Amino acid sequence: MRARMHTNRLEAFSDGVLAIIITIMVLELKVPHGDTLAALKPLLPVFFSYVLSFMYIGIYWNNHHHMLHAATRVSGGVLWANLHLLFWLSLFPFVTGWMGENHYGTLPTALYGGVLLMAAIAYWILEWLIVHCEGAQSLLARAVGGDFKGKLSIALYAIAIVSAFVAAWLAQILYLAVALLWLVPDRRIERLLRDEH
Repeated sequence: MRARMHTNRLEAFSDGVLAIIITIMVLELKVPHGDTLAALKPLLPVFFSYVLSFMYIGIYWNNHHHMLHAATRVSGGVLWANLHLLFWLSLFPFVTGWMGENHYGTLPTALYGGVLLMAAIAYWILEWLIVHCEGAQSLLARAVGGDFKGKLSIALYAIAIVSAFVAAWLAQILYLAVALLWLVPDRRIERLLRDEH
């Protein structure tokens, strides 16, 4: 049997990376030259992009935390899958800034969706590997079940990317809709953890 590691270091490292991502994103909000409300107006697209991305990072942090609390150990494959997820999340500051600076232009909006799509796929791979490591009857396996929300999110991101080339505002609505879908924390893992104890 292969040696397996506990989840503490994985979670601590991931938390640190997510904190740095948020810090980089907020540093992209440049201080306006002027002391009037009119001076803030050009910054609104960048600010709204930041808010959306902050929501997404918060959602990933929350769900990642719950997922690792349902796991008892991790394999080397899980470590690499976690790095894969962090890679896509680390691109958030770039695509957020590009989309905001270019006032939700077609290509920046589509690329933003591409990063969202790849992060969702990376999260699904991580979840699948943890379930594989823990076993089909594990707490996480029972909690996620068929993972309808995860699969729906991936489908909506793909639709949004295509929509960006038709109407960027429609893609933005879809990105916001997926964020709102996940904004209410998933209670399944919490409930099962309570029942286990």
